[in-house]
Amino acid sequence: QVQLLESGGGSVQAGGSLRLSCWDSGYTYNMNCMGWFRLALGRGREGVAVIDNDGRISYADSVKGRFTISKSNAKNIRYLEMSNLKPEDTAMYYCAADCGAAMPVCSGDYCYDEYKYWGQGTEVTVSS
Repeated sequence: QVQLLESGGGSVQAGGSLRLSCWDSGYTYNMNCMGWFRLALGRGREGVAVIDNDGRISYADSVKGRFTISKSNAKNIRYLEMSNLKPEDTAMYYCAADCGAAMPVCSGDYCYDEYKYWGQGTEVTVSS
């Protein structure tokens, strides 16, 4: 059974960096198709970045140039490398996985979000 876990959240000052990790604790899913999302107070869920089954990556406009998805092939872990963090990046960050045959993309600040599995989230706080 797929059980997504996230880690790496924390508190940083504006301009700082964090690396979030997401993996399937049940070791049944290869994490090929997944996405990162965030939920901030008063803003609702926002797309951050997605990667499709062919490895194509798409980012929301709000994080382009600052966030990067990467993968540890040996451990089937997906990372979200976040740099130049801003106070508006403060949110609970979730990973989601298994998009079936869909080809997820982000357009503007919307990212495809119809994933089968979702993690519990890891909190990121950015202070000014």
